[in-house]
Amino acid sequence: MLDPKLVRNDINEVAAQLKKRGFVVDTTKFNTLEEQRKHLQVKLQEMQNERNVRSKEVGMAKAAGKNVDEVLAKLKDVSEAIKSLEAKFAQTQTELDDFLAGLPNIPHASVPFGKSEDDNEVVRVWGEPRQFSFKPKDHVELGANQGWIDFETAAALSGSRFVVLRGPMARLQRALIQFMLDLHINEHGYQEILVPYIVNADCLFGTGQLPKFKEDLFAVNGEGERYLISTSEIPVTNTVRDSIVNADQLPIKYACYSSCFRSEAGSYGKDIRGMLRQHQFEKVELVQIVQPAFSYEALEELTRHAETVLQRLELPYRVVALCTADIGFSAAKTYDLEVWLPGQNRYREISSCSNTESFQARRMKARWRDESGKIDLVHTLNGSGLAIGRTLIAVVENYQDELGRIHIPPALQPYMGGLEVIE
Repeated sequence: MLDPKLVRNDINEVAAQLKKRGFVVDTTKFNTLEEQRKHLQVKLQEMQNERNVRSKEVGMAKAAGKNVDEVLAKLKDVSEAIKSLEAKFAQTQTELDDFLAGLPNIPHASVPFGKSEDDNEVVRVWGEPRQFSFKPKDHVELGANQGWIDFETAAALSGSRFVVLRGPMARLQRALIQFMLDLHINEHGYQEILVPYIVNADCLFGTGQLPKFKEDLFAVNGEGERYLISTSEIPVTNTVRDSIVNADQLPIKYACYSSCFRSEAGSYGKDIRGMLRQHQFEKVELVQIVQPAFSYEALEELTRHAETVLQRLELPYRVVALCTADIGFSAAKTYDLEVWLPGQNRYREISSCSNTESFQARRMKARWRDESGKIDLVHTLNGSGLAIGRTLIAVVENYQDELGRIHIPPALQPYMGGLEVIE
């Protein structure tokens, strides 16, 4: 959430900044609500002062032995008026809070301006796409014929956009998970964390999924408002919700493996072939909680950590700075990592690394205390390190041979019991 003081002090400047994202701020609505709030607040204070005066009059009248019926009647009228004003003020404040909760983050000054994803900027490219002496197959052709990647059984079990992995493909996925966790924990200094896959609405509001993206979530029937997580960023980041951490505890760096669940409500007909867009998928998520002064340094570091996975697997990729029109709701700046997929003959997103600055922290009331005792909001960052299913696709397609075998990258062979090729 944006700082309410910033919005109140210069709504027009905020609107101008958010316009870069293609987001139109209803300044008229905000100004109307804000004027109404101020008016009600002043009126409420006046009536509360009058109530105090009337209460004193009742006390003085009783002390003097006078009849207090008339004074009590006036006091009752004032009290009822206050109740009515309090209800109107609370309603106005709720509408203002909802308005503020619907505003996305302001893009950082370094974010390239753009009107669509076509305006994203390539920052760097690593590796060269492999030149095949045969027409490369996609992961569906390579895995489905062997029964390793089974969409039909998954559809019978759960419906479309699910998959069953068998044998060496299931083992390869498990190897990728362990490889990524070991890399981030042993070399990059992250602490492993395991979190629930079901969270309450407060968690989702804190990281920005609610209320705007409710349709992308799977709700859980039962007691309370709860949902399956769409990313482990949600519960991991919320571990500091409603808390104050000391300076010597920062940065907090977590690596978390989890399943993720997304309804893909806005992607009907998009990426319907294969494993690229599933209702259930796995990720190793990286989360950093840092002092504000170091958050952009942390963004570069976190992005490099995600890149290291691709480099160790020797998969060609590029780093893309998302433009103002393409960054996520909570993000101030985002880098996407896009891996080369021979089966599609194109780069596809495999990780998004974002700095949300204090946007999530303000919603979560996540703060830190510096050495002088001053309390301020932390900055939160997150990124996939990496998406497991898409990494599996990239390995399968980049390491295929003309016989349809899958060669195992050297970095993964120790996690596959020394296996060098999937026949």
